[in-house]
Amino acid sequence: MQRTILIHGLASGAIIILGMIATIVFSRGGAPHSNVWLGYLIMLVGLSAILMAVKSHRDKALGGVIRFWPALLVGLGVALVAGLAYVVIWEAYLALTDYTFMEQYVAATLAQKKAAGLSGAEYAKLASDLEAMKRSYANPLLRMPMTFAEIFPVGVLVALVSAALVRNPKFLPAKA
Repeated sequence: MQRTILIHGLASGAIIILGMIATIVFSRGGAPHSNVWLGYLIMLVGLSAILMAVKSHRDKALGGVIRFWPALLVGLGVALVAGLAYVVIWEAYLALTDYTFMEQYVAATLAQKKAAGLSGAEYAKLASDLEAMKRSYANPLLRMPMTFAEIFPVGVLVALVSAALVRNPKFLPAKA
């Protein structure tokens, strides 16, 4: 079970973070991560490894039958490993880019809002809030849990749905 969790969790985390980094690289000067729906779609694609892990454990280790709670534990294990892999790879990406992500994010967001017509006190408040966020993000003890919290709740939801589906042996039945 641990091997299944580790393999699927690492694959899931790698797929997600590579997708997120691709959105940053291809944003072409726009606000990185400006499309929230794309980010969550990438997470769902990567976290589909949870369903595959639960099914694999059911079929290979348990003879095609699994109960809800053991299935949920496998799913949560994969979500935990994926979340940790996501944090580690994101930290490596930040280090390789000299921690410029948040500076670029703030600058692009402010430019986007200014171009949309935001000005005066509202613009100043937004700039102040973004600067405070940038200072907080510089602290790894705040940044790492925030990064983990981006992905883990989605993983919990996918684990719950996967456990509910895969506990039924007729759902994606094992091949004889």
